[in-house]
Amino acid sequence: MPKYSQRRIKLVFTLALVNIGFAILCTILAHKYDFIWLRNYNALNIFAYIGAVYLAKNKDLNAARILYLITSSFGIAIISSFVGKNGSIEFIYMFNIGLPFILFSFRRERIFVILFALLPLVLWTLLFLTDYNLFATKKLDPIIAREVIYPIAVSSAIALVLFQLVYFFILNSRYFDKIHSKELEALEASNSKSKFLSTMSHEIRTPLNAVIGLSHILGDNNPREDQVQNIEALNYSGKILLNLLNNVLDFSKMQSTNIELDNIPVDLSVAVKQIKKIHEATCLKKGIIMNLEIDDDINYVWLDIVRFNQVINNLVTNAIKFTDKGSVTLRIRKVKQHKDSLDLLTEIIDTGIGIPEDKQAIIWEAFAQASSTTNRLYGGTGLGLPIVKSIIETMGSQVKIDSVMGQGSRFYFQINLKLASDIDLHKTIYKKEHNFKQNTVLLVEDNLINIMVAQQILEKENLKVFVAHDGQIAVNMVKENNYDVILMDIQMPIMDGYTASKEIRKFNKYTPILALSASVFMEVKDKMEESGMNGFIFKPFDPEDLLNQIEDAIEA
Repeated sequence: MPKYSQRRIKLVFTLALVNIGFAILCTILAHKYDFIWLRNYNALNIFAYIGAVYLAKNKDLNAARILYLITSSFGIAIISSFVGKNGSIEFIYMFNIGLPFILFSFRRERIFVILFALLPLVLWTLLFLTDYNLFATKKLDPIIAREVIYPIAVSSAIALVLFQLVYFFILNSRYFDKIHSKELEALEASNSKSKFLSTMSHEIRTPLNAVIGLSHILGDNNPREDQVQNIEALNYSGKILLNLLNNVLDFSKMQSTNIELDNIPVDLSVAVKQIKKIHEATCLKKGIIMNLEIDDDINYVWLDIVRFNQVINNLVTNAIKFTDKGSVTLRIRKVKQHKDSLDLLTEIIDTGIGIPEDKQAIIWEAFAQASSTTNRLYGGTGLGLPIVKSIIETMGSQVKIDSVMGQGSRFYFQINLKLASDIDLHKTIYKKEHNFKQNTVLLVEDNLINIMVAQQILEKENLKVFVAHDGQIAVNMVKENNYDVILMDIQMPIMDGYTASKEIRKFNKYTPILALSASVFMEVKDKMEESGMNGFIFKPFDPEDLLNQIEDAIEA
């Protein structure tokens, strides 16, 4: 049985009850004036309306509405035929003409709306054309019709119209109150989710900041040649872990907003080498081979390399996870060269367990896997492939799959990328020389490892760093000293970064405050602006970005 709106069920139920009373009144009047046939007909109408009540109560709304409207429309026409023109019973059709627009959905049940709006209109017209002899030629005394029936008919018509308007208004008010309540619950749940993800983001990104920052410091301290690749792999591993965290946060954002691409000039042959490096150890441990095949003649291109790597890493990780023997191959080929762009085909091929054909559609759904056995044996959140799908669709393409059970799978997609020049690439990889002259930085941070990492990065660039371990200490230090820039962590004990910034802005409007934030949610950015901060740096921060933003803030 179809699922109907509770509002319509209640409305039909109540209207049928009201018309039972109206039918009883008509039966009594017909008996009083000796219209035996009309009395018997109205008595039958009582049972018809009781049937409509029963059907509505049992949620058979279609049958209830049809029975009610047919009984009502023909009942008015028959009573009008006996009473005559002076009784004006047909005025009740005003109520019946408008009723279908409320009882039926105009979008889904348009035919019913039109049919049952026309039915009373046609009967009303036929009454006039037949001089009220449509169903009977014997009439009630005109004086009784005018002085007794007419007031009843007019008052009944007005009462029914008012009832319809008031009752429907009450039902709608209750309905929208429920909607508002559900909306508040949804907003509260959304806020709780955002707070949870923001807290999780902060707690995980804080140690990640140390991993990535320390690997950067090690790379800058003239490591031995045999250490360079290990340090680069350590840095890249931190970024991979950051990528896993971003998968969860990205999925949350993708539910409500679109992905924004940040295209930069990229040399793909260099960019993907670390992918093989980072996954090779896992492959060796499983006894499988990791292959990287990339065309030598691929030009520099404009690409969101972070998102592209996110896609590749998710697909390669999946391929390794489901492959116990053989190989995993990442193949990147130039399909076609255009004047200003090229078509790039990316394939991830494995010799793993394969995916059944009837499951190849559901693996793109959030939290879904090919089977419950897959989840028990291999683990995973089921978020990787939905995110891959969303990113590639944002890039203007689609991820496709070829898979045979027991032989392996091939995930592939083709994207069109604009060509970049040598000059564009040089601007991207060029490391800016900073010219700090013992500028002072107040670092407000409660995590000792992050303090150590930040101090080493900043002091190496000739910056003088002062440390405050919470917001209250920071406020007191700014009152007593002048600083060129303040780096303010958001989540701290005693006084958080928002409150500290507001307190500082009460007596210092000029010193730039840059938030160190591990959150990616818009409400956090809004609170930063409200508290008087001038900008924000995501944690884990990229050292070069950190220095660039400090320099821009000092020179502003």
